Amino acid sequence: MAKLLFISALLSLGVYTATSATLAPNGDVTTNVPKKLWTSWAMYSPYFAVGEYETAPRGCRVTQANIIQRHGARYPTSGAAKGIVAALAKLQSVDHYTDSSLDFIKSYTYALGTDDLVPFGASQSQASGQTHYERYKSLLSHGQLPFVRSDSSERVVLSATNWTAGFSFASNHIYKPTLSVILSQDANDTLDDNMCPNAGNSDAQTGAWVQKYGVPIAARLNKHAPGANITATDVYSLMIMCPFESVFLNREGPFCNLFTQTEFEQLEYYGDLDKYYNTGYGQDLGPIQGVGYINELIARLTGKPVSDNTQTNRTLDASPETFPLDRTIYADFSHDNQMIAIYAALGLFRQSSPPNPTLPDPKRNWITSHLVPFSARMITEKLTCTSGKKNTDYVRIFVNDALQPLEFCRAGKNGLCTVDAFVKSQSYARNDGNGDFEKCFA
Repeated sequence: MAKLLFISALLSLGVYTATSATLAPNGDVTTNVPKKLWTSWAMYSPYFAVGEYETAPRGCRVTQANIIQRHGARYPTSGAAKGIVAALAKLQSVDHYTDSSLDFIKSYTYALGTDDLVPFGASQSQASGQTHYERYKSLLSHGQLPFVRSDSSERVVLSATNWTAGFSFASNHIYKPTLSVILSQDANDTLDDNMCPNAGNSDAQTGAWVQKYGVPIAARLNKHAPGANITATDVYSLMIMCPFESVFLNREGPFCNLFTQTEFEQLEYYGDLDKYYNTGYGQDLGPIQGVGYINELIARLTGKPVSDNTQTNRTLDASPETFPLDRTIYADFSHDNQMIAIYAALGLFRQSSPPNPTLPDPKRNWITSHLVPFSARMITEKLTCTSGKKNTDYVRIFVNDALQPLEFCRAGKNGLCTVDAFVKSQSYARNDGNGDFEKCFA
C-alpha cells in the first residue's frame, strides 16, 4: 500500500510548465548559453543531436521503436551540493579579491535545490515527446499507443510524464499515452544501476585527472582570493556550478566566467573517465548492470517472453499488462549511469584502449556529452525490409540521433543488421552476464 501511495504522490506532481527555452531545428530545446560552452559540460550538458536522424532505407519501413531516455536537466545531487557549498564558503571567507571577476561571490547566495528536475529539464522531455510523435506517428492508432515505463526517482517520473504530455500535445491530444509502470528502486529495476553492491567506482581515475587539471586552476583562484585555500577537488565543485546554475536560470550563470573554454573541455574529460570506469567498459561489474534491459529489448524485438535472471522484475515482465509484447512504441526513462551500462553491455562505443586518467586522447569517441547528456536517448528501431517477395526484419540503433555502426552484428553502411544477427550478438546478455551478476553479491 505504501508503494502505491508513493507512486500516486509522484504522479500528482503533474507536468511542469515549459520554460523560455528555444527550439532547435530538430524540435529539441536548447539553453540560452553559447553552444561551444554547454556541449563541454559532460553529463551535465543539455541534450543535443550528435548526428542527423536518417529515415528508413528504400524498401524498408520502421515497425517498432524502443526508446530509452535519461531524465532532463536537474539540480545537483545532495553529494555534489555539499561539495559546492564547501568550496563557496572558502571563497566567501576571504577579505578581498585581486580579480574583479570574483567580486560577485562575496554577496552570492546559493539557492539551488537538490536532485529534482528543473523546469528546463521538463521542457527537454516535452520537446522529446513532440519529436518522437512526429517521427513515429505512422506507428500509432487508438489501440496502439506508446507503452511508457520509468524508474521511481521523482526526476525520472516527471521526465516520463512531461514526455507523454509533449507527445499528446504534438498529436493535438488525439493520442494520449500515459506512464504505465514505475519500477521501484526497492525492487528489481532495469532502469537504475542499484543492483550490484560489489561494483567499484571511478574515484581513482577521476581523482588522478582532477589533480592533473585542477591544481593549476586552484593556484590561480588562490592567487586571486588570498587565503581561500581552494583545492583541486574544490575546483571541480566550482566548475559544475556553471552548468547547474545555467540550466536552472536558462542563461549563462556567473560561475561560467571564472573558467576558460579549455578548462571546461578538461571538465568534459572528467565525465568521460567517470562514465567509462564507473558503469562502462572500465568497470568489471559495469556492463552487467545493463543486461536486464537488453533482455527486455530482445523480448520486444522478437515478441517472445523475457528470459533473464539478472535485474528484471520477473513478476512485472511476465504480465501483458505491465510488459506487453505487442506495442509499436516503447519509451523507458532512466539515468545516465544505467544508460552507460546498457551501451557497454550492448557493445556500443568500444575503445581500442582504456582512457588514460591523465592524458586525454583528442581522437576518442567516448565523449560523455555525446553519450549521456541531460535527456539523452538511445532508440532501437525494428524495420521490415522487402526484397522481391521476401520480408526480413532488421534492427538499427541511434544514440542522440547518431546512427550506430553495430559492427558486432555485421551491420552495413545503413546500420542495419537482421534481428536474428542482433539477438545472436547479444550472448553476454542472453547468458545473464556469464556469471558477472553473481559477482555483484559474492
